[in-house]
Amino acid sequence: MVELMEARLRTGAFSPHRHETYTIAVTTAGVQSFNYRGDQWQSLPGQAVILHPDEVHDGFCRDQGGFAYRAAYLPPSHVQAVIGGAPLPFLFAATTSDADLVKSALRLIDICAAGDDPFGYQDALFQLVSAMQRGEGGTPTKRRINREAVARVRAFLDDGPAPGTNLAQLEGIAGYDRWQLSRDFRLLLGTSPYRYLLFRRVEHARRLLRSGLSIASAAHEAGFADQSHFGRVFRQTFGTTVLAWHRAEARRTIIL
Repeated sequence: MVELMEARLRTGAFSPHRHETYTIAVTTAGVQSFNYRGDQWQSLPGQAVILHPDEVHDGFCRDQGGFAYRAAYLPPSHVQAVIGGAPLPFLFAATTSDADLVKSALRLIDICAAGDDPFGYQDALFQLVSAMQRGEGGTPTKRRINREAVARVRAFLDDGPAPGTNLAQLEGIAGYDRWQLSRDFRLLLGTSPYRYLLFRRVEHARRLLRSGLSIASAAHEAGFADQSHFGRVFRQTFGTTVLAWHRAEARRTIIL
């Protein structure tokens, strides 16, 4: 379970405390100040805060404007599941402007806040942990890529599996560790199994819309949780709304 926190602090402060989890946070307004490992840090909007488990820290307002933030408390066991027995990643800097880390941290928080999407969470977790390993200077060990297993998983995803597909299911199809599968899949196809499946579903939904189905019906038939979920994924993929795209498609129809 990943706990979430969203709060605004205008006055006062958080007294020194510690968590048994990683703290993954983004400041959404103002300047967040805190003491951590003997130094004082400030976090601004556009940065991420990543604190190691069991490290004492506090929190206070830099000025009268206060600050707002969002945070996810990530159990080390979840991180360990990805890295398979390697030492937990440790970032000496409490704040970062690294684009990969900031994007990955925000995505993990967003996925957790959106609700029940285990596959999405596993994908966001993998991206964040990979970014954390790169951030501390870790280098992946070279190994043989299992092309046959990736091909089996890709064929399964191309067939349009039912909602609820997750990495555990793909692990069974591949016949080896789910996290190594994610690495191999990304190396061979340039994306994660989760994103690959979402894109397949979006393309299927677009074909259904072109055939005359309503947006709600196309979303359901393509395997999205609901119309809202379909709309979010569509905008993330194409940079526009489903309705705007649908109207543009109608205007592009040419009768000869």
